[in-house]
Amino acid sequence: MLKEIRIAGFGGQGVILSAHIIGRAVALHEDNYATMTQNYGPEARGGAASAALVISDTPVLFPYVTQPDILVVMAQEAYTKFTPDLKEDGILIVEEDLVRLDQKAQHSRVYGIPATRFAEELGKKMVLNVVMVGAICAITKAFSHDACCKAVADSVPAKFLQLNLAAFEKGYRYGEELLSKGITQDENNEMVGVMESEL
Repeated sequence: MLKEIRIAGFGGQGVILSAHIIGRAVALHEDNYATMTQNYGPEARGGAASAALVISDTPVLFPYVTQPDILVVMAQEAYTKFTPDLKEDGILIVEEDLVRLDQKAQHSRVYGIPATRFAEELGKKMVLNVVMVGAICAITKAFSHDACCKAVADSVPAKFLQLNLAAFEKGYRYGEELLSKGITQDENNEMVGVMESEL
């Protein structure tokens, strides 16, 4: 198993923390291997931000992502910049209220997650990244639910632990629901059914 994952959005969305949680889940709680690199735009908050992970059950020899198997985008700029690099038939997970799809997504399996709305329903917009991590976990099966819960607990302040665990579960349940119903998105951002064999 070797998977390349890129998570991208803008500063303030918790892009780097989401990648950190996944890396911890894989490397510390599943006894596998993970490397992470990150990149910020010139502005800290509101500028472009991305993180890239390579996860594997053997030591990672090349730590840089070149053609991700899984791409998670939480901003339109990130979608435009990184979607062309996604492997054909790769998994594309988008923040559905912030990203409009076009032809760049046509060779991908696309899943829309209303992460910001879910976070607002929980009372803190700041946990949208953990909602997204839950969805990534459910949809990709690249790391386990239990390992990721432990990594969330390791990575957030104690006073926000229950909030973040609730955010993770909300994203995870929604991702499972999309898979069970065979739901993806077309290039017009409309929800459509897909054959089970395509998932």
